[in-house]
Amino acid sequence: MSDDTIERAKAHFFAGNAHFEAGRLDAARADYEAALALVPGRPSVLANLGVTLCRLGQWNAAVQQLDAALLADPTHRDAWAALGLSREALGQWAGAAHALRQAIALGAQQSGLYLSLAQCELRQDRAREALQALDDALAADDTVAEVWSQRGHLLRENGQLPEAARSYERALQHGADADLHRYYLAAVTDVREPPAPPPVYASVLFDQYADEFQDHLLAQLKYAAPDTLLKPLLANDRRFGLVLDLGCGTGLCGRRVAPHADAVEGVDASRVMVDRARASGAYREVVHGDLLGFLRASREPADLILSADVFIYVGPLDEVFAAAAQRLAPGGVFAFSVEQADPGRDLQLRPSLRYAHSRELVQRLAFAHGFTVQAIEAGPIREEQRQPVMGWYVWLRREAVAGSVH
Repeated sequence: MSDDTIERAKAHFFAGNAHFEAGRLDAARADYEAALALVPGRPSVLANLGVTLCRLGQWNAAVQQLDAALLADPTHRDAWAALGLSREALGQWAGAAHALRQAIALGAQQSGLYLSLAQCELRQDRAREALQALDDALAADDTVAEVWSQRGHLLRENGQLPEAARSYERALQHGADADLHRYYLAAVTDVREPPAPPPVYASVLFDQYADEFQDHLLAQLKYAAPDTLLKPLLANDRRFGLVLDLGCGTGLCGRRVAPHADAVEGVDASRVMVDRARASGAYREVVHGDLLGFLRASREPADLILSADVFIYVGPLDEVFAAAAQRLAPGGVFAFSVEQADPGRDLQLRPSLRYAHSRELVQRLAFAHGFTVQAIEAGPIREEQRQPVMGWYVWLRREAVAGSVH
């Protein structure tokens, strides 16, 4: 290899470094590729190209370059870090965890690497190792709010509620979202009057969950709410005019009720869920937004308002009942499910971050807003850790003149 070739490769390499530092990633990639064409297999060029491809989100290409770089030079810390992040993005949890541990062992101390390592361990059902990764991150720097927050989530899910509360408090001290973390704190401290959830919570949760939502609910959690709610309503070929589906998700209720309705409209807080529901073809319209705004946005009377397993993410229901009463036509039905609260409690925010409601609270709200209770039945809504989560299935009727509770 001539000196001229080496010099030209160096020029491309250093130009790539300058582009990378300035954030011009496409230009950096081009220069690294040009350098690599001149000096094939050079570990430093392979590593820098791999790191750049990782930053560009070109995960498979990044893995190819980084594997080659690390085969030649297994001490390249940044290459291990980028390999870990690339494999994490590809869902290769074990390989990602190995690479991230290598980067950390070589001196990488960024909190983001510990967070990624914790997530990879959790994906492999290694909760102890995930907690250790978070504790190691805090040993290096205990001022990172996101690490405290993720530690709180892990401890909450494992039932270690006092320590979860301490983690959320520390996250707050270091600048974590105040509304969201006070909500988390309420869930692990069982406050007597739980707050409503922050608006951002449901949208972020279900945007992340949308791709696996339907299969996970039906196959793994044995989700029963849509069938249980709709079975008595659709008996005897009953037909509805307008049906409103609150928290429609991917359209589980909408698809079942559409053949029995003139029109079905839905609303969901998750934009991704809304896209799935629209694609189902079951709805005349699906709105991205909150259910209260949806109910209040039109005066068109509905014959049926459905809400299957949604109020567990809403909490206080007085405003929902008021808005539903305004939208229902005389004789219209308001059908929904809620989780059962513990005896003696009307409304609870549980460590699952879901609300539970009492039968008595539902009855009081029905009476206050002019509904007649047709039926309230106990039954499983879904499974959790192979145990049934019990709920109340509720069917209310909106009368022209308010009826009595029975």
